[in-house]
Amino acid sequence: MDALFADLYEFTMLQAYLGEGMEAEAVFTLSVRHLPEARNYLVACGLGPVLEELEAFRFTDADIDYLATLGLFDAAFLARLKGFRFEGDVYAVPEGTPVFADEPILEVVAPLPQGQLVETLIMNQIHVQTLIASKAARMVAAAAGRPVIDFGARRMHGADAADLGARAAFIAGAGATSNVRAAQRFGIPPIGTMAHSYIQAHETERTAFEAFARRYPGATLLVDTIDTLQGVKAAIELMRGGAQPIEVTAVRLDSGDLAALSAAARQMLDEAGFADVRIVASGGLDEYQIAGLVARGAPIDTYCVGTRMGVSSDAPYLDITYKLAEYAGRGRVKLSTGKPVLPGRKQVFRTEQAGMAVGDVIGSWDEPQPGRPLLRKVMGKGRILAGARATVADARRTCADECARLPAALRSLEPAPYPVSVSPGLERARAAARREAQEAVTAPDAGAG
Repeated sequence: MDALFADLYEFTMLQAYLGEGMEAEAVFTLSVRHLPEARNYLVACGLGPVLEELEAFRFTDADIDYLATLGLFDAAFLARLKGFRFEGDVYAVPEGTPVFADEPILEVVAPLPQGQLVETLIMNQIHVQTLIASKAARMVAAAAGRPVIDFGARRMHGADAADLGARAAFIAGAGATSNVRAAQRFGIPPIGTMAHSYIQAHETERTAFEAFARRYPGATLLVDTIDTLQGVKAAIELMRGGAQPIEVTAVRLDSGDLAALSAAARQMLDEAGFADVRIVASGGLDEYQIAGLVARGAPIDTYCVGTRMGVSSDAPYLDITYKLAEYAGRGRVKLSTGKPVLPGRKQVFRTEQAGMAVGDVIGSWDEPQPGRPLLRKVMGKGRILAGARATVADARRTCADECARLPAALRSLEPAPYPVSVSPGLERARAAARREAQEAVTAPDAGAG
């Protein structure tokens, strides 16, 4: 990604920090302040791409030439950008880990200018993938073991979001994607059926089915362009086929009462001797519709979901933040109403009983606490650590394992609480940092230059 992908104030602050000699070590914390109302937990996602971007961070001559045109930056600053690198450390929860409000997903420990400049990049990449992974996890849970397929690329917010969204959905348990570029980039199985336009372009539905299925044996036929059950009948006739039967793997239902239509289609296929032909459903599905279909016993084998997963339609953004928590060895906080900051480096400790998570504690990094620590060092001095190069398949396994440790109530679609507390030591550190910040504000010479 281009090194210019940052808000303008990141560059103006960078020049100011360097000009003032403010290059001591800083800690920045990435977290989500509040979970959306419909989320019991989030699935942390996006770490792999972020680490790769940080490791490759460079300014090109063209980047520096553009910044020079803005009239904001002096020659010394621009010259320094030529050798600018991210040389910090990163600590993060593994991709696929369930996280909760205020818990650090990632912490950057780096010289202040470096940690500041990468804010936009880190927030953007973690936000979109965590958002979609969290939505996909709900879809997967609602499907109760039936495959969920990503069909969302065409309505997602840009090509990069579509690729990363497919990656996030796969990590959260989706079985495949229709997005060929994402499949190639991330090693996700590609899958596809056919569009209504293919049926419409032929003289009859039957000729369309036959042409497609002969070219692609084992195809999935879209049967609702004209009349769903007539489409199923046409597919059955092709599979019978006399001397030249045609192999069909599945029929796809894309509209109407999916519960009733899938039941009728299943009966028709079974009675015709095609019990192994699967039924695929699509058409504006979300986790509530999927759960409803499962509860009604709809004989649907696979759910293809697009827009509502791809844009996380019910919760299209997270209250994600990237805040300075320490500089030059001192904890830093904000006094802004409703925007608390936990100072210093932190760790999340997850307590489990009988293999199930029962509560988390956010503590200071070096504060002993019971429970399993979640954040790990994944980058040192700007280089990805050898043991931190997790594959998408690794992250997918992590998500499956970690989500299985959550109480069933949390994995349901109904609201359920989960206890997250701040350790006594971190509370003391926060109180001390708040007092120090308040004293700085009220001191007689505060703001004197």
